[in-house]
Amino acid sequence: MMTTTKKDSISIRVDSNLKDEAEEVLDSMGLNYTTAITLFLKAVTNEGKIPFEIKSDSFYSRANQKQLKHSINQLETGHVEKKSLIE
Repeated sequence: MMTTTKKDSISIRVDSNLKDEAEEVLDSMGLNYTTAITLFLKAVTNEGKIPFEIKSDSFYSRANQKQLKHSINQLETGHVEKKSLIE
């Protein structure tokens, strides 16, 4: 006797362009979203972690964002010192 597994649905929101691009890649591998997400979730449960490395981008660090805002403020208020590439 074969047991059937109860299936649930997951609803997510994602950028339209990302969805379209991912669909093209998945299609080229012969996968659909259900299969790809099932593979991802199985890897998460088997490995006990996200199955790929996630790194932060230092561009978005608080210190860099603070410096960028300061520089933009200087530019907008005319407090800019122009230099050549040689300087």
